[in-house]
Amino acid sequence: MTPSPRDTLRALFESGALYVVITGSLCGGRSALDILEACLAAGVRLIQFREKSGPDRALFEKARAFRERTRAAGALLIIDDRLDLALAVEADGAHLGQEDLPLSVARHLAPRLILGASTHSLEEALEAQNAGADYVNIGPLFPTGTKAVPTGPVGPELIATVRPHLRVPFTCMGGIKPDNIHLPLAHGARICAVVTAVTAAPDPRAAAENLIQRIRAGLGRALDPENRP
Repeated sequence: MTPSPRDTLRALFESGALYVVITGSLCGGRSALDILEACLAAGVRLIQFREKSGPDRALFEKARAFRERTRAAGALLIIDDRLDLALAVEADGAHLGQEDLPLSVARHLAPRLILGASTHSLEEALEAQNAGADYVNIGPLFPTGTKAVPTGPVGPELIATVRPHLRVPFTCMGGIKPDNIHLPLAHGARICAVVTAVTAAPDPRAAAENLIQRIRAGLGRALDPENRP
């Protein structure tokens, strides 16, 4: 049976390791496109375009530039919040928060896109999965200034609680840095999402390469039958 285009996108998503979320204001004075290019050069294949403000026309032009570059690199592009923008630039997916358009409505409007959902508990993760999410994000794991949520940090332990109940891929996010990325990996994470750990780093490409190496090393230890805690 030939997989559907959405199944193909989801398989590509699941094969990723590092998911970099790019916001222009968090790029350390550099352009978002410069950070994107550094990420793609490092081998990042999961990119999220996250811009919360600005005229729609300007956001469209920025997102379209992201689409052109990610497509050329064979990377997936996910648009944060804005399903209309994701459709307009022919992105691969959209990521929706708890206050955004309901997943069931988004699925009806965009059947070909992969849809992700921010979740902060087992209940929210299961609700998103049942509503048609292609992946869920668990977080924020650690304290972070990038995004405030009512729950505050949920801790990497939540991954182990949620993971056995999921039939779809999941990502984790929130305060992940090189010195703590081993914790979500130890609890079963396979895809880690970051913002400033890459976008604000002095050398974004090196930072992304380092995180990818740490994720792959962590996954290798988790898959090793001789591995012991």
